[in-house]
Amino acid sequence: MPYRKIKVKNCISHILYLPSGQRIITYSWGDGSFQVWDLERGTQVMKEWEDKERGVFVIALSPGGKTLASGNSDGTVRLWNIDTGKVIKKWMGHTGLWVRSVCWSPNGGQVVSGSDRGEIRVWDAESGETILGRIKAGESLNVVCYSPDAKMIATGGMTGLKIWDADTGELLETLKVSGITCLKWTSDGKTLIAGGFGIMKFDTATWTVFDERKMLIFSHTAISLSPNECILASKSSLDNTTQLWNLTTNQPIGTLLHHGHRVDSATFSADGKFLTTSCFDGYIYAWDISAIVKEAGLPSDTVASSDADLHSSLGAVNKVKPMFNPDVCYFFG
Repeated sequence: MPYRKIKVKNCISHILYLPSGQRIITYSWGDGSFQVWDLERGTQVMKEWEDKERGVFVIALSPGGKTLASGNSDGTVRLWNIDTGKVIKKWMGHTGLWVRSVCWSPNGGQVVSGSDRGEIRVWDAESGETILGRIKAGESLNVVCYSPDAKMIATGGMTGLKIWDADTGELLETLKVSGITCLKWTSDGKTLIAGGFGIMKFDTATWTVFDERKMLIFSHTAISLSPNECILASKSSLDNTTQLWNLTTNQPIGTLLHHGHRVDSATFSADGKFLTTSCFDGYIYAWDISAIVKEAGLPSDTVASSDADLHSSLGAVNKVKPMFNPDVCYFFG
């Protein structure tokens, strides 16, 4: 059972934690609204923002937590001010209708974006100038992702997984895996986790797969990594569930987390003690990861390194680390 369910007026397609750890920002595809929610109180705070064109496909929060980048159905990338809810920058230049993926560089100075026609561009976040582009990464591009040291960019889609030099745009590696919908690097840069037809872990020194779990087609269309990188959450597009995985043993943690309808996103709190999911049934679900880990018989440090460094996401304001958990939310209906 979820720790808490919050009823929303429109189904939520995207969800991200704000740096305080107590609040989340959501986007509703139905009415094109951004909303900020207090998870402890279960109430909406601040006036909702309106995306008048109702065309946001993906959102990503800047490392500093002050700006939201969105990829849009009109081929633009937009930057939103979190405090005002206003668009502060609008970048044009992609060919194709959809910007399907966006990702901030670790220092927040650049944004990489990918379009439905397989084109990637790197933008200067301050000036809006194109630093790299147009780079053809392959048709049906689903996701772009900076490495932790900002030296590489990974791109994934139906036609494979590719690794690019983030400074020159040179293609470094082509990995013959298909159906990639989501990517996540570990903070040391040694592992790249990919989801889609299954879940794969790549050793970035050799670019070989050292763990693979094959699933049904498009079984895992979004993944989220806990801040201490001990737990991976994957949401399934097939059976309305989310699964927690122990990244040390590569085994599932506990039973499937069941929802009333299709799960559209999943993201960890900044302290890793809660997972928040959005569902097509009109609810936001908050799951107590500490309780799930305890019930599974795993040690408490599977959730957080120490209470001195990480504070509860519900009921207390976090002490935010310089790089909190800036998940990217993808929507694959």
